[in-house]
Amino acid sequence: MTRRLLAVVTAGLLALPVSILMAQGRNAATPRPKAPPTPRTADGRVIWGALPGEKGVWNAGPHTLWDLDEPLPPDSPTAPFLTYNTGRIKWSEVPFQPWARQLSKERQQDLNEPYTRCKPTGGSRFMHTPYGTEFIDFPEQKRFVIALTGGSHTYRIIYYDGRPHPKDLEPSYLGHSIGHWEGDTLVIDTVGFNERAWMDQPGSPHTDQLHLVEKLTRTDFNTIKYEITIDDPGAYTRPWGGGFEMRFSPGQEAFEFICQDNNLTTELNGLTSRITP
Repeated sequence: MTRRLLAVVTAGLLALPVSILMAQGRNAATPRPKAPPTPRTADGRVIWGALPGEKGVWNAGPHTLWDLDEPLPPDSPTAPFLTYNTGRIKWSEVPFQPWARQLSKERQQDLNEPYTRCKPTGGSRFMHTPYGTEFIDFPEQKRFVIALTGGSHTYRIIYYDGRPHPKDLEPSYLGHSIGHWEGDTLVIDTVGFNERAWMDQPGSPHTDQLHLVEKLTRTDFNTIKYEITIDDPGAYTRPWGGGFEMRFSPGQEAFEFICQDNNLTTELNGLTSRITP
């Protein structure tokens, strides 16, 4: 009797339209629990990593500041790296100068970025790295450090002791960063970039006139909100920007990572480029 009843119920479920079953599955899904509030020290300062005695790193979502206007064909080698219809500014709306738009289009075809060759990179690309990013505040030194596990294993120092940018900056991959606090939000001002890196994964061009303003806010235990404004009169007709959320990955921590060991870039267009020290 039990077997017969089970067979009838199973047959009935199989007869239901797939759309109904899927809808029931969605309705039955347990909603994501609300994240705990932003952790703080005893004096009220935001804790930017794991709680004392615990582990955790941060990981970002899509690696772009803009969306493609139309999706690439599924077999396109760069399709997995470029976003479409996420609500970001469209590529056609980015205020590129003509030469910068052409270069951006060319870079989309191969994504042959310096990051894959162990070169440091600033801007929003610095927040996208395999194996996580760490944020460390040193209030007694008035410094904030952003450290990468993967990539070139680099780190940025943001000075918030009131110093200005040096007048004789030597252009570099990461530029020179100073900051200040607006409540719990760290506002980062960076200048002094060279033109050897890409400031995002799809390769939005920039010149040595690039001036970035970034904002970091830990909105709850699991989320950091990242915002960026790009001001580069050498490559764009006006300032523009975007942002994304970074999610906390508990239980993980940084480890030794040697980027140059057996380094292979992504295979694109049937070619794989090997990098030697």
